[in-house]
Amino acid sequence: MTPDSRPLDGIRILDFTRVLAGPLSTALLADLGAEVIKIEPPHGDDYRAIGPMKNGQSALFTVMNRNKKSMVLDLKHPDAVALVRELAAHADVVVENFRPGVAERLGIGPDALMRQNPKLVYVSVSGFGQTGPYAHRPAYDIIVQAMSGLMEATGDPEGAPTLVGEAVSDVVAGLFASWATLAALLQTQRTGCGQHVDVAMFDTTLSFLATSMARFLFTGKPARRVGNRHPLSAPFGVYRAQDGHFALAVLNKKLFDALAAAMAMPQLAHEPRFQTDELRSEQEPALRALIEQWAGALPVEEVVRRLEAAGVPAAPIWNIAQAVDSPQAQARELLRAVHDDRLPDLRLPTQPVRFNGAAPNRVERAPALGEHTHDLLAGLLGCGLDKLAELREAGAFGATPTTTH
Repeated sequence: MTPDSRPLDGIRILDFTRVLAGPLSTALLADLGAEVIKIEPPHGDDYRAIGPMKNGQSALFTVMNRNKKSMVLDLKHPDAVALVRELAAHADVVVENFRPGVAERLGIGPDALMRQNPKLVYVSVSGFGQTGPYAHRPAYDIIVQAMSGLMEATGDPEGAPTLVGEAVSDVVAGLFASWATLAALLQTQRTGCGQHVDVAMFDTTLSFLATSMARFLFTGKPARRVGNRHPLSAPFGVYRAQDGHFALAVLNKKLFDALAAAMAMPQLAHEPRFQTDELRSEQEPALRALIEQWAGALPVEEVVRRLEAAGVPAAPIWNIAQAVDSPQAQARELLRAVHDDRLPDLRLPTQPVRFNGAAPNRVERAPALGEHTHDLLAGLLGCGLDKLAELREAGAFGATPTTTH
């Protein structure tokens, strides 16, 4: 790899995904140079119409579909299916998130497309996977959070199970799908044989619950709701100061002793009830009272300053605006300016891993619906103007007019 190239330059992906998990997985790959051709129905990805909206553009669609090209095909039309099969011969990867069985019924399932291209990596992203008794259930993020154990482990112990404040099951599935795509591409490179990759939101969220899983496997007990504290360690959680809250992470005796000194209560380091992490966890209410009595006389900024000076991990509680505009996020270039006539002053996120010796991540706007249909069909399949007109007249692009630059 040279400094002016990206890790996935030359990889071509046909992307049939919509909404969040699938589009995020392909956006991450597009950031690193992959050519992602988003194949949309005539009405477009559902996310194009989901707010918040600005100048007629969806925030969610814009972020999840950066760096992609849009082609409109009506997959209920046989000519459109024939085009997909031809396109598959020119692709390295297909990613779809139809309900299990839908791709096969449309004629673009893994068997059909891998006959066209035996080296094809075909990635299916779904709620519960391609097999099992729940495979055909519809799944949204909240459904998977509810069924995976995540929601039951989140919230106040005296309250109801709580939805995590992010579409975490969708995001985790997208991350696993992008990782799985790369692993399958590497195997295909070594063996010359493609494969079908099965990614399920339920599976990936369950795998994501690393500490809950470890605890259950060793104790037989499910994770319990503990509110704003760690379920196993203390003091490890969110605590109140004079003007707000701060986060504190004390995971061992050395850090606890440093905390006691920073609070001007060095005697705490010698109390028998605080000598081990397990004991401190049992005594968390007493520890919380001591910490909040000390911190309650100080603003958050001063609490954090004193703890950091003592080598104790602590932080203010930021909102998303404070996080993305922080000096750290700016130094790491986690948001990049993007030119888009539809959205002046647009900034977009990019995949966060840094590659030494590679060109910076690609950061380009999301496409208009069908913006690249004609150019891609002409460039990849050699369709001339007459053929494109014939396909349009036959209905392969649907009845909805599309932009065809």
